[in-house]
Amino acid sequence: MRRREFIILFGGAAGAWPLAARAQQPVMPVIGFLSSVSPGPWAHLVAAFRQGLSETGYVEGRNVAIEFRWAEGQYDRLPALAADLVARQVAVLVATGGTMPIRAAKAATTKIPIVFTIGGDPVQLGIVASLNRPGGNITGVNVFTSEMDAKRLGLIHEMVPTAALIAVLINPKNPNAETQSKDIPEAARSVVQRIRILTATTERELDAAFKIMIELGAGALLVAADPFFNSRREYIVALAARHGIPAMYEQREFALAGGLMSYGTNLSHSYRQAGLYTGRVLKGEKPADLPVVQSSKFEFVINLNAAKALGIDVPPSLSARADEVIE
Repeated sequence: MRRREFIILFGGAAGAWPLAARAQQPVMPVIGFLSSVSPGPWAHLVAAFRQGLSETGYVEGRNVAIEFRWAEGQYDRLPALAADLVARQVAVLVATGGTMPIRAAKAATTKIPIVFTIGGDPVQLGIVASLNRPGGNITGVNVFTSEMDAKRLGLIHEMVPTAALIAVLINPKNPNAETQSKDIPEAARSVVQRIRILTATTERELDAAFKIMIELGAGALLVAADPFFNSRREYIVALAARHGIPAMYEQREFALAGGLMSYGTNLSHSYRQAGLYTGRVLKGEKPADLPVVQSSKFEFVINLNAAKALGIDVPPSLSARADEVIE
């Protein structure tokens, strides 16, 4: 072989080696993250999800990618966003921010594994066949948000026992709204408490609801569990402070934002668990074999600064039961 031919042959082979090496490298799996809310208020929960994911060995940007789709409170966008992630051929589809993203994900695929976080009963809502054996391509974490509304009503009644009327704020677009509208009045009867249910789905309707509360002379407020309310927590807390209405919320983030009190699941802990499950699915475990996780970490938080601003003396019995007291 002449020297010129050898150089050409060798150079062509050498140029092909990097291409062959790249072709042999494993494709980085992609997680589709679907949520009904906005990214800002959920940043700390996404961080918790990433933490759980990292505990299984997956780090975003290193050996896994995450595609986020946020509906920004526009629920009618969820089916298209879910379909987009399915078309992207994600390895796992994570559905958070209420029941509607989960239903959109289920409608979009029966093959791609789905991991969810949900506030209501996933069996009653038709999401899974059972808690121990979810079946199909779906499993996740039950954060028990809606089930705690009756407990929250009792706590706000203890905090403000002189309130002749307690307003209850519900989002009628929430799939749990019907259950909330039934369970909360039943709980009110058990503590001989008058309530008035008000609804809101937008900030303008929130303003109108608070105006009605004042006209009714409501002495306290229970904000029912809902992703939209969670995403507007600072706005709602500011309205309650402006109108001087003692309020009970579902997440400690409301109390941290200046709300009077909260009782509910530690959502960061639940989203970390969702990250753990997502990592396990990426490693090959089937959702049908992973029982729905039942959240067991609940927090009762009281904001003493908010109580002082409202002129409320917190009962010692409540302070003693609080997991956290913000001063």
